[in-house]
Amino acid sequence: MSGIVLEGITKRYPGGVEAVSGVSLDVEEGEFVTLVGPSGCGKTTTLRTIAGFEDVTEGIVGISGERMNGVPPDKRDIGMVFQDFALFPHKTVAENIAYGLEVRDREKEYIESRVEEMLELVELPETADREPDQLSGGQQQRIALARALAPEPDVLLLDEPLASLDKKLRETMQVELRRIQQQLGITTLLVTHNQKEALTMSDRVVVMNDGRFEQVGAPEEVYSDPASPFVADFVGTANLFEGTVSSVEDGVAAVECGPATLNSTDCADIEPGTDVTVVFRPEHLSLGDGAVATDGAGGPGTVFDGTVSVRRYVGDQIEYHVDVAGDETVIAAQRVEETNARVGDSVNLQVPATNCLLLNQ
Repeated sequence: MSGIVLEGITKRYPGGVEAVSGVSLDVEEGEFVTLVGPSGCGKTTTLRTIAGFEDVTEGIVGISGERMNGVPPDKRDIGMVFQDFALFPHKTVAENIAYGLEVRDREKEYIESRVEEMLELVELPETADREPDQLSGGQQQRIALARALAPEPDVLLLDEPLASLDKKLRETMQVELRRIQQQLGITTLLVTHNQKEALTMSDRVVVMNDGRFEQVGAPEEVYSDPASPFVADFVGTANLFEGTVSSVEDGVAAVECGPATLNSTDCADIEPGTDVTVVFRPEHLSLGDGAVATDGAGGPGTVFDGTVSVRRYVGDQIEYHVDVAGDETVIAAQRVEETNARVGDSVNLQVPATNCLLLNQ
């Protein structure tokens, strides 16, 4: 079975610096999993322990059902694509793709056939005789992917492979990379700090923070039901307010947060007096003109009165930063045709209780 298993992986460097702290993960055959987190959180170190470039201090690394601790990288049956692509500048595209097969002493006829197959897979058959500096960034990325896949590895590891591309090309390559992965059905682990990339490409997302896994789940779950304030704040844009539950009645918790009493139906096992963080996304807010302060939710929603301090046009939406009581700022996203508020306008923001999540602090 082609998969990746991490059991209690810890990586500790001299001086006691712990880059990865007891993480466990089971990547199923053919699954696309992404490690995402801020710089320095340990995601690349985790990837390097799987690849064999770093020895683990504690724990077990498994690939395709076999323990890999102590096995060198060239014996792990992995393909890897790096951020800088690492193509050989003095070799042609065909020679770059053939390299991994040549070091494995494959027959010349097979190598030629496999190179041709890989060029067709990445839709660049016309580039075989070119050198890397004659290719665009997107073409180089695809050739690096073809070289990694040519030896038919069990596992594909991707270390920020799209980071050096411009936004438009990056989005195009996200689609291409996912297409190729699904076509081959290869088990894939991607490392990125780009939250949108993680959400749009993955079967599951692993959010890392300070060497630990904060949450592992489907993209929709990680975005809509974050396990911690860190996940809510890091994955997408979120409004977070710390407060204390003052009451729980009829399935609704009231949370005193300073600028407002926030109401939430996410109150299973919540008791009055509990300190929580209230989380709601910008798209869940509706924006009024300040004339009438209603909850707008057909139930016990929450209303903020404030003043627009920032207005950002982002295509089909306008993002508003609204200064409310207590020196707090609430971020709201509205469709262009639904609002015409300007900086300095007094507005009210309404969020339904059903869209407010309560997370332990």
